[in-house]
Amino acid sequence: MRVAMVSEHASPLAVLGGVDAGGQNVHVAALAAAMARRGVDVVVHTRRDAPGPRKVRMGAGVTVDHVPAGPAREVPKDELMPFMDDFAADLHRQWSRSRPDVVHAHFWMSGYAALQAAQPLGIPVVMTYHALGVVKQRHQGAADTSPAVRQDVEARLVREADRVVATCSDEVFELLRLGGDRRRISVVPCGVDTDLFTPRGPAVARGDRRRLVYVGRLVERKGIGNAISALAGLVNNGGPDAELLVAGGPDAADVDTDPQVARLRALAEKAHVADRVQFLGRVGREDLPALLRSADAVVCLPWYEPFGIVPLEAMACGVPVVASAVGGLIDTVVDGRTGLHVRPRDPRAVVDALDALLTDEPRRVQYGAAGARRARARYSWDRVAALTLQSYDDLLPAGVPVEEEVSSS
Repeated sequence: MRVAMVSEHASPLAVLGGVDAGGQNVHVAALAAAMARRGVDVVVHTRRDAPGPRKVRMGAGVTVDHVPAGPAREVPKDELMPFMDDFAADLHRQWSRSRPDVVHAHFWMSGYAALQAAQPLGIPVVMTYHALGVVKQRHQGAADTSPAVRQDVEARLVREADRVVATCSDEVFELLRLGGDRRRISVVPCGVDTDLFTPRGPAVARGDRRRLVYVGRLVERKGIGNAISALAGLVNNGGPDAELLVAGGPDAADVDTDPQVARLRALAEKAHVADRVQFLGRVGREDLPALLRSADAVVCLPWYEPFGIVPLEAMACGVPVVASAVGGLIDTVVDGRTGLHVRPRDPRAVVDALDALLTDEPRRVQYGAAGARRARARYSWDRVAALTLQSYDDLLPAGVPVEEEVSSS
């Protein structure tokens, strides 16, 4: 089978932690590699954002194609739409010469380009949104910088794509409201590297304080400010002696000059917990498991979240998660079993959840063990790849092999 993935702004080769580099990059890279292990030939088409060779071998069975569309430099993703017609034209030329069996687009602009390129050639298009404009607008309002055409394009995609792959059950309801046909929507979660993220292995050194860890971008909607406020509410009112380690944002060398870090440090200073909040900067993926294992709990408090990979990584490391009850976190974190759900943007609820966990070691151990079992059983990338390939089944031409059914347990 030959699969063309389209991921216009999220290259699988990108360094994670920047403004537009995060979960989608991980998803595309890991899914492509897992498909290749199952014998699929994968090409990932992403926009060229730096000088260099057009095609790069990412690993056995996976090639990354850097499509020339717009300037060969980083451009914020919300400014990329004007280049998508050129992106689509290049894909059309390539696929006219060498036809994939399926095109799988990731994010709405990728879907826009994929439909333009593939529909005239009769190639089926599968769509994974990763985030929906209508949800972003609902939560960010005037702060939403998405192009004005985004919601119209997303509504067209849900009607015209041959298959839509949602990453969580909550997203299905949003897609139906956009006019989607439930018969053409599959639910396939994101995954986690269960070989890298395990309960066993080294852990970052720590002192006597209870340790909370946050991993992710430092943008406001990710809820890092709520985590700092909750830490203050915990320790300033007689709760457990605790600290918060923040991984994400700039390189470690640039932490002291980063405006987002400055904003958050000011918040911590005002809340009298500046000495308890440590900004680590960007932590390399290979170093992340050791950081997670050192935590008593991982906090994931976004205002909204299409899926959220960090909770899975924490669970796979055997660490309980305190998570906002939004989006994919509702599916992955089982409240009262692998962690605790809290209302988004509610530091008081986070204080109560953290107090309950940090003062009950047997409960933390129980939740951590259950999370590790759940991550390994349901969210390995090999299982996610198998489920994704199953979603292609009725789109493939005769003679292309399909996956055997994967257990939903």
